[in-house]
Amino acid sequence: MPPTPRRMTGVSWREPPAMRHTALYHAHVALGARIVEFSGWDMPIQYSRGVLAEHDAVRRRAGVFDVSHMGRIRIRGENAVESLNHIVTSNILRLRVGRARYGLICNESGGILDDVVVMRLNTDEFLLVCNAASWDRILGWLNGHATGVTITPERDETAMLAVQGPAAADILAPLCGGPIADMGRFACRTVAVAGVDAIVSRTGYTGEDGFEVILPSQDAERVWSTLVREGEAEPCGLAARDVLRLEAGLMLYGQDMDTAVTPPEAGLERFMDMDTDFIGADSIRAHTQSGIAKRLTGLIAPGRSAPRHGYPVRLNDGRESVITSGSYSPSLGRSIALAYLPMDSAMPGVEVEVDIRGRGVRATTAPLPFLQPRRS
Repeated sequence: MPPTPRRMTGVSWREPPAMRHTALYHAHVALGARIVEFSGWDMPIQYSRGVLAEHDAVRRRAGVFDVSHMGRIRIRGENAVESLNHIVTSNILRLRVGRARYGLICNESGGILDDVVVMRLNTDEFLLVCNAASWDRILGWLNGHATGVTITPERDETAMLAVQGPAAADILAPLCGGPIADMGRFACRTVAVAGVDAIVSRTGYTGEDGFEVILPSQDAERVWSTLVREGEAEPCGLAARDVLRLEAGLMLYGQDMDTAVTPPEAGLERFMDMDTDFIGADSIRAHTQSGIAKRLTGLIAPGRSAPRHGYPVRLNDGRESVITSGSYSPSLGRSIALAYLPMDSAMPGVEVEVDIRGRGVRATTAPLPFLQPRRS
């Protein structure tokens, strides 16, 4: 029986909101996954073999992640390309059919609302993938700023799997009704995967070669099971994904960037086309001309005591910052982290002190990425 709500004098008591489940939730539970809350979703953080085994599987062979919590929004119409080109910082006018592109969505002040991947499925048809925590904001932003288009949310109707690692193509190819090994990085196409029509893109969030597969929710468990059983892809959770993306110098929205940060401060200038009139471009130009005060910087520290989100960072002159993301890196055998540092300290080789649970640990600034991505 459900618990009886307590009577609390002078306090309005409410049941906590129910967590959302992906179409693969029961498959994760059956595999013994440890489930945690992430951006309003019950998600697997790791499986029985542990984070290090999952990390190793992706770096050495391949792992499969359920990333269905991420947002998927289809944009159609004669004005789709012009609308997206005004909303996304990268140039969508030059995005060819069958290609995907990473970009940012900024507000009028140049603050980052989210980072997204845009796939061009047809001349006037696109699929935009956003972060789970930004779903409501980005859907509302598109509805408010895209004109002459049809906007269709497809998060609940579809699932999204990420097959990542050097053997990803070898695992997927036998299950596909069309070739995928010839797909270049950031290519996308419709392919049958284990008999299910899916949108497959050669993209990912791990620094390894890999593919992301978007398919109908009702078919997700069958395709997941086929990848694990026949493809021998290692089931991987969010904890391994977080370490992998950090090693590759990839940022997490809400931790490493948000509306208080502009793309140049986050080191993302290469994903802006300043020849286009995207929302926030004028503010970013003015901000760049007046001088950027801080920059997202890599930090490396010895040992396994990893700096975590929110830990203080102290410069030698007394100025302070905080860690945005941090972890022990199995690939490097050291701890790594990200922090926004003043521009005069954001170059490699600067020593700082990180407060790890009350203990001062020396760290050194380092260029990003910490681990060079492997390309297909």
